[in-house]
Amino acid sequence: MIFKVSRFHVKAIRFSVIRLYVLLLVLPLAVHAQPTALTITTEPNAIVWIDEVRRGTTDASGKLTIAKLAPGRHTVRVRANSFKETTAVLLPGRRTLVVKLAGTSDPAELTFQQAEKAREEARDDAARENAADLYRDALKNPRANPAAHVGLARVLLDLNKFKEARAEIDAARRSRPSYPEASAVEGRIYREEGFADDAVRSFRRSIREANGFQPEAHVGLARVFEDKGDFAAAIIELRKALAQLDDSEPVIYQMLGAAYEKVNKPKDAVAAYEKYLQLAPNGSYAAAIRSILNQLKREAAGEEIIP
Repeated sequence: MIFKVSRFHVKAIRFSVIRLYVLLLVLPLAVHAQPTALTITTEPNAIVWIDEVRRGTTDASGKLTIAKLAPGRHTVRVRANSFKETTAVLLPGRRTLVVKLAGTSDPAELTFQQAEKAREEARDDAARENAADLYRDALKNPRANPAAHVGLARVLLDLNKFKEARAEIDAARRSRPSYPEASAVEGRIYREEGFADDAVRSFRRSIREANGFQPEAHVGLARVFEDKGDFAAAIIELRKALAQLDDSEPVIYQMLGAAYEKVNKPKDAVAAYEKYLQLAPNGSYAAAIRSILNQLKREAAGEEIIP
């Protein structure tokens, strides 16, 4: 028996073959594009940034494991006290990276490291002023150090010296025009000053400069949206930040839980709060969260809560 194949059927067959071919090409890429774990080995207690986002600190053996890292090429920056800061390239497909640091006696580098440590440990304004002075000493070196300007801006922000903080961001950009971290800090400054629209522009700029990966800016946007009462938009930004940070900042789960409460989603609030307690059982919000969890769970189960 002879079948006649119309021109329409020929085109349909060709289309199906092409579609199958495309799927065969794309499917392996989709499988390959899943996030993978990365283990970095360097000096103990070293701070690690990946694509200019701080991802954690190495342990006593000098190791840090990032549970989820997007596929592709990445830039890894490592800093440890008394060592020269080093940047390395992580090639696609690598799951381990060894970064060797060389010791340094450069006064500007050592002073900058002291300033960073002082800022992170500061708990009062006197300690913050001391950190600011250390940054200023480090910046006396004629070599450009945009990171020192940003660190000083962070301290000045904590001291409510907003105009001076913005001046440091401007100084950082003069030597590094595209600087996601600087834009994120600028957004925080504008928010504290009450300039919501300017803050949003800075946060969005930060995200663009970082090609979409800038959790600090996403959290910043969430806080601006919370200020405006738009908790649904805040939740979207908080979830983006969490997806990028790999659970390294438990406080964002507390923020997410509070936002879910505002939109009357107790089940989601419970899940976020429980995740916070899992990651930070002794965290500063742990006691308060435990005190409200039972009531939230009852609300999530549909019980009527009578004040």
